[in-house]
Amino acid sequence: MREKKMNTRDVVLTGMLTAVLAVMSQISIPLPSGVPITLQTFGVALCGAVLGWKLGTIAVFAYVLLGMVGAPVFAGFQGGIAILLGKTGGFIWGFIIMALLCGAAQSMKNKCLASLVGIAGLAIDHILGVVGFAILTGVGLKQSFLLVSLPFLLKDIISVLGAFAIAAILHKQLLAANLFGVQEKKL
Repeated sequence: MREKKMNTRDVVLTGMLTAVLAVMSQISIPLPSGVPITLQTFGVALCGAVLGWKLGTIAVFAYVLLGMVGAPVFAGFQGGIAILLGKTGGFIWGFIIMALLCGAAQSMKNKCLASLVGIAGLAIDHILGVVGFAILTGVGLKQSFLLVSLPFLLKDIISVLGAFAIAAILHKQLLAANLFGVQEKKL
C-alpha cells in the first residue's frame, strides 16, 4: 500500500493550524505556579479535530519544533529548549499525543465516544504535565496535580469539546470550498 504524500493543500492547512496554535499560545494569563492559563489546549484540539490524526499531529509537532529552535511560539512569546525542559515542558510534549487522539476522534461516527477519546488525549497531556512539573519542582504528584492540573481541567475539557464543535463547522465550510480531498468527505 502506498503512503499518500502531502499535497500543497495539506501543507497549507497544516501550516495555518500550526500558526493558529502559536497565536492561541500567546493569549496567556501568568500564574504563580509558572504554568499560565492559555488557549493552547483549544488550539491543539482544533489542530487534531480539523486536520485529522496525521496532519493534526504534524501541525502540533511542527509547533513544538519551532519552539524548540527558539521561535517565540510558546506562551508569553517564549521559545527554546529550556521551555521544553521546564515547568510547562510536560504539557507541551503531551500536546503531540493529545493532537493525535483528538485527530483520531474526529473521524468517529459516535460523537460521545469521540469526545471521550479527545478527553483521554487531554488526560494524557495533564499526566505528562503533572509528572514533569513534580520532577522539576520537587513537589509531590498530589501537590503538582493541585497546582497545575486541577485549576485547568474544566477550562481544558470545555476547550476540547469546543474545538470539536468548531471543527465540525469548519469541515462543512472546507468541504463546501472543496478544500478537503475525497478521503476526508466521509466525515
